Amino acid sequence: MNKIAYLQCPTGISGDMCLGALVSLGVPVEYLTEKLNGLGIEKEYRLRAEFVHRQTQQATKVHVDLVEHHHHHHHHHEHHHGRHLPEIEAMILQGNLPKQAEAWSLAIFRRLAVAEGAVHGIAPEKVHFHEVGAVDAIVDIVGTCLGLDWLGIDSDRSGLPLLYCSAFPTGGGTVHAAHGRMAVPVPAVLKLWEMGGCPVYSNGIDRELVTPTGAAIATTLVQDFGSPPPMTIKQVGLGAGSLDLPIPNILRLWLGESESLQTDNSDLGAYSPNLETITVLETQIDDLNPQVFGYVFEALFAAGAVDVFTQPIGMKKSRPGVLLTVICHPEKLASCEGVLFRETSTLGIRRTTQQRSILQREIKKVDTIYGTVAVKVAWTGTATEKIITNIQPEYEDCAELARKNNIPWREIHRLALESWYLPSHS
Repeated sequence: MNKIAYLQCPTGISGDMCLGALVSLGVPVEYLTEKLNGLGIEKEYRLRAEFVHRQTQQATKVHVDLVEHHHHHHHHHEHHHGRHLPEIEAMILQGNLPKQAEAWSLAIFRRLAVAEGAVHGIAPEKVHFHEVGAVDAIVDIVGTCLGLDWLGIDSDRSGLPLLYCSAFPTGGGTVHAAHGRMAVPVPAVLKLWEMGGCPVYSNGIDRELVTPTGAAIATTLVQDFGSPPPMTIKQVGLGAGSLDLPIPNILRLWLGESESLQTDNSDLGAYSPNLETITVLETQIDDLNPQVFGYVFEALFAAGAVDVFTQPIGMKKSRPGVLLTVICHPEKLASCEGVLFRETSTLGIRRTTQQRSILQREIKKVDTIYGTVAVKVAWTGTATEKIITNIQPEYEDCAELARKNNIPWREIHRLALESWYLPSHS
């Protein structure tokens, strides 16, 4: 079982909304404060959480109250105005944070600085985290990483948390910034979306919905954007945003468990299948010239279908018909559906999303006396301890050699298998 999480952001995402959702899930404010104080900023902010209502729904709002030092105002300005990436990185590295929280925080700040730098045409090291912005961003980013680490969300092999996120609402209108008014989404957010190849949509709300800090956290830590992964929900955290919007301004962090998600847990014994999500399209057809189906199959495979098949069925008015089924990866859904509407008489196509468990596979070449044949080898287990479960010589290679040498296809197929099982391979 993996502990995983999903960020659902119907009204966008900001650093304080992340903190609110984490505190709502049980991360103690005292813990966050204690760890953040290791960064040497304890005199500059206070962290407090409260329940608030957003459109009649209750959620947790975390406030980062910045402390003004009026008696030595000058020093205060010195401190806030110049925080650049190297300085922040040094603070994080010296902060004695849990290892994962430290690594994630560094990665998020680095990405935020790269995006801001690209916007202004300067090196990431030269990016200025503005006045309040600096302490705010440190508390939001490092606090979020501390919270995710505290919740014990599992990581993949590269150290990224098993965290997923919905598409982002774009927001709109304009917002006040250090350099005057800016269009929403602000340039840094657009740059982060571009860097992460993020899916977005408009929910018609013309306010700033995704902040640079929120975007930097999500695009750095998230595995994948879009629909929730298959998971069993255990707990939902609700983090409130500052604005009051037409729909409740709440970030929802789903915490749950999932069956093994592509992580190599060799201790699961020999059989740990890889699960993948696929889309199944089906439509029944009773008024199409059967000659067309050969063409439709070719067009579907060209459009990226994994598999296509037909079944004879009886339809209304006792007409014989065909049930046509297409299996494809979700990203090929549109192109496969396009082929069906263009090439067949169908008026409607059903779609379902399913999980399929797949064996890992690779192609090996074997030599026979008549030439080389590619063999598909499927296996379970880990790369170091493979248990081979299936060997299939490729049809087309066998057919080509059979035609060329005028020998039965089955004979070539048998020779390829024989050659595979020769001592040299095992």
